[in-house]
Amino acid sequence: MKTNIELRYAAHPDDVKHWDTERLRKEHLVQPLFIDNTVTMVYSLYDRMVAGGAKPADEPLKLEPVDEVKASFFLHQRELGIFNIGGKGKVLAGDQIFDLDFKESLYIGSGDREVVFESEDKNSPALFYFCSTPAHRNYPDRKVTKKECISLELGSMEAANHRVINKMIVREILETCQLQMGMTELKPGSVWNSMPPHTHSRRMEVYFYFGMPDGNAVCHLMGEPTETRHIWMKNNEAVISPPWSIHAAAATSNYSFIWGMGGENLDYSDQDFFMQTELR
Repeated sequence: MKTNIELRYAAHPDDVKHWDTERLRKEHLVQPLFIDNTVTMVYSLYDRMVAGGAKPADEPLKLEPVDEVKASFFLHQRELGIFNIGGKGKVLAGDQIFDLDFKESLYIGSGDREVVFESEDKNSPALFYFCSTPAHRNYPDRKVTKKECISLELGSMEAANHRVINKMIVREILETCQLQMGMTELKPGSVWNSMPPHTHSRRMEVYFYFGMPDGNAVCHLMGEPTETRHIWMKNNEAVISPPWSIHAAAATSNYSFIWGMGGENLDYSDQDFFMQTELR
């Protein structure tokens, strides 16, 4: 078992617009996330969000208290949201055990206890994607399935953005300090997400793309509305979206993505919208 962690700094948009492709990918793309018997994390200085993945292929994996959190337990002053996008698995949080199947989620509140990831079948290992933000108090742990979430069907086939937004770790479902997470699923024939484009300077966001057939890719759009940039991404990769940046994408097939947000408020609808015709 091992843990890999990388620190990513925040940057001013006036600087980012001068970066070339390699620098843009280095600072914002998060990959690879799933390595056998490894916990992989990126610690972003945008709202101190941690995004990561755990693949317990042959052995349980512990969420270790990395140096960046300066605590004896990873969740000492943090909360955690987890999605399983692989085979059946379980998460041990202190003396509690949560079974997580494909596309099921789990919220774990702050507190001094160990978190361990396990797979039920090593031939079909679980793939745990997670986000973590600082927390000022503890809220109860809770598993959330798609049957329990708030689902919104948006878009249209004609606009190539027919999709279902599943709000799973949000304040309408459970209490958190600042973490919000959910999963958006695009219907066959649709490729666009998050249109109309928007920013929310009160929160940063991480997008994790998955469910793309082999040989396909997604083009993630970011940057200020009048200074847009793009990052080409593969299946099971994530991207950091600063508070000042739009976040949208189009892919060569339909796909799903998990969004994780952290910041000043828990108002999902707190967004500053732009018309597509305003983008440059």
